[in-house]
Amino acid sequence: MQEQTFLFTEDGVVETWFGETALPPLRGRKAIEDSWTPFLATFDTVYHVNGQFTAEIDGDTATATHDCTVELIGEPEGAKTRNSNGVIYSDSYLRVNGEWLIAKRVARFIWRDVHPFIAA
Repeated sequence: MQEQTFLFTEDGVVETWFGETALPPLRGRKAIEDSWTPFLATFDTVYHVNGQFTAEIDGDTATATHDCTVELIGEPEGAKTRNSNGVIYSDSYLRVNGEWLIAKRVARFIWRDVHPFIAA
């Protein structure tokens, strides 16, 4: 999942909340990669369905809020499951060398539905 880390500035920060519970913040690309790679490796399929994106741009900085459904399909505990998550991302962006990168992301996981995966 190293490719995903390049969406962030070198010193990017990720704060993750599950309801009212905060995980320790991740600071920098290496910390993000070291945290996300082993977790996401337990899934065969990972995808995001994005919607409701609102952004405000001010020169080389921007902020945005967007709703997302994160789908994780795999066998993290031995049985194949589909882990669906409703997330609200609040992002701060920085334009670096002509590219918009995430300087800070606050991910609020609002709901989760885990159930057996049944292929059609």
